[in-house]
Amino acid sequence: MAKQYDRSAEDVGNIVGLEHVNVQVEDQGLATLFYMSALGLTRDPYMMTSIDNMWVNVGRSQFHLPTGTAQRLRGRIGLLIPDREALLQRLDRMSKPLAGTQFAFVERADHVETTCPWGNRILCHSPSPRFDGVELGMAYVEFDVPVGTAQGIAEFYRRVFATMATVGSSGGSPAAHVSVGMGQELVFRETDAKLQPYDGHHIQVYVANFSGPHRQLLERDLVTEESNQHQYRFKDIIDPESGKKLFEIEHEVRSMRNPLYARPLVNRNPVQTNRNYVPGRDAWVPEAPAEQMDDPRVEMRRQRFSEATRRVAR
Repeated sequence: MAKQYDRSAEDVGNIVGLEHVNVQVEDQGLATLFYMSALGLTRDPYMMTSIDNMWVNVGRSQFHLPTGTAQRLRGRIGLLIPDREALLQRLDRMSKPLAGTQFAFVERADHVETTCPWGNRILCHSPSPRFDGVELGMAYVEFDVPVGTAQGIAEFYRRVFATMATVGSSGGSPAAHVSVGMGQELVFRETDAKLQPYDGHHIQVYVANFSGPHRQLLERDLVTEESNQHQYRFKDIIDPESGKKLFEIEHEVRSMRNPLYARPLVNRNPVQTNRNYVPGRDAWVPEAPAEQMDDPRVEMRRQRFSEATRRVAR
């Protein structure tokens, strides 16, 4: 008998990619030391090359870092960065140049927790089957949200964006997990701690069905900006039943017809230096793929998304 497959494990919701997180920084020099010299990421060589903004590539995603009053995301950003030992060495080397800021790092069992000069927490994970085989990228953005909001947030994304969303309690407290692309998710984790006021930072996503969510948002009077033909914005996540506001985070929503969609991003090999230079290894190159596609990564996707897919279908 032919092997049976869970075809729903290959489904991707209507949100097809988490492209960037935008937070203002006060000093482009300090941002360069943290994002490039410490984390080993790559400044976009083509876009935003002045001192008023900086785009930083991490696989197929980016950080956008305009100069201004520093903003702090109310939660954590999860990155996949290969070679933990090299990462720790870079972080250690930056301890002195970044002294006097909020920069810090600590090695945990399954990640390295870093703090940027302005207090944003970025968790650096090693590639593993847990992250669908992605080796360099932005795996998740996790927000702290009020107690009792996770279910409503998950339902908001299911109804408005037709994407997979589940609620679980892994990590110690209820959390909504929202699919925003292959190997990417938004996590909204409930906490009883006091939340800081929202300061205007935002995330950007691409969607396949562009008009459907727009129509749903318009019906609920949630669209805050009609940017252009390819983009609109909203910032309030509400309970779709009661209309109660649950959380505030601006979403920059783009269509797949946007000229920037799937733009190739340059990613460097941070191990390459003038002292150990090897010709042809300037660019970061992912590890060779598995010899067969029936590997643990497929099983991991099956477990993570089959239940979410069934809930969207209902």
